Amino acid sequence: MTAGSVTFSSATSRRAPRLAVVWTFLALMQRDARVLRREFLPFLLRTVVQPFLFVFVFAYVLPKIGQGQRGFGEVLVAGLMGSSIILQGIQAVAIPLVQEFSFTREIEDRVMAPLPVWGVAVEKIVFAFLQSLLAAAVVFPLLYLVPLQRPDIRVQPLVLATVLPLGALVSTSLGLWIGSAVNPRQVPLVFSLIVIPVTFLGAVYYPWAALSSIRWLQVLTLVNPLVYMSEGLRAALTPQLGHMHYLAVYGGLLAGVAVFGYFGVRAFIRRVVS
Repeated sequence: MTAGSVTFSSATSRRAPRLAVVWTFLALMQRDARVLRREFLPFLLRTVVQPFLFVFVFAYVLPKIGQGQRGFGEVLVAGLMGSSIILQGIQAVAIPLVQEFSFTREIEDRVMAPLPVWGVAVEKIVFAFLQSLLAAAVVFPLLYLVPLQRPDIRVQPLVLATVLPLGALVSTSLGLWIGSAVNPRQVPLVFSLIVIPVTFLGAVYYPWAALSSIRWLQVLTLVNPLVYMSEGLRAALTPQLGHMHYLAVYGGLLAGVAVFGYFGVRAFIRRVVS
């Protein structure tokens, strides 16, 4: 056997495990996609109902009866898109993980696949990431068409193309952390204590700058990842309303991805190994 053939064989042997990992990752994605296709109607309902009701009441009904501001729809566009992304991202990871870690025990089948444990966690994040982007695509037409006065949308393509993926990654990483670190019986409590406050204090129904008269609350909400998501989407869709500085938006989103991703993957590995 020549030296050249030995080199070729060793290169091929190194490439084979990598290809196996890639194919396994894609197989898990395909498996989750099949499940989502079967349950697409529930996915659509939980994605659309809440944003539709908020827009219908605050941007259509109240202005129609003379009890609301006609321009409020422009404020809601970015905030409700952000809240839809974060809620969908958390639910798409945390709820299946609760089921897989408890009564279905499906997680045992996943970690037996020829894929590192952290790779299984990343697959969870990536698939939920795609669901979050799909939720944004579904909700946006409602936010644009339902209000009594059509909102003045001035899309900034580069900002939108960067804020949306970062926001989706923040939400799915947070969902992985919650689903891995929290006892399954306590997940409803976590949603009450974390998800609801995050939504109501996430600059969804008002710009973050409007909290300047309540300075302590304005500073406190800086720990809320939805604030950076909402303000980033305002910069992308309704920049004329004003928004948080770009450095703060991208810094907050990148910090959220790093922190939640690290602790989420770490909690997942610890939960699987234990």
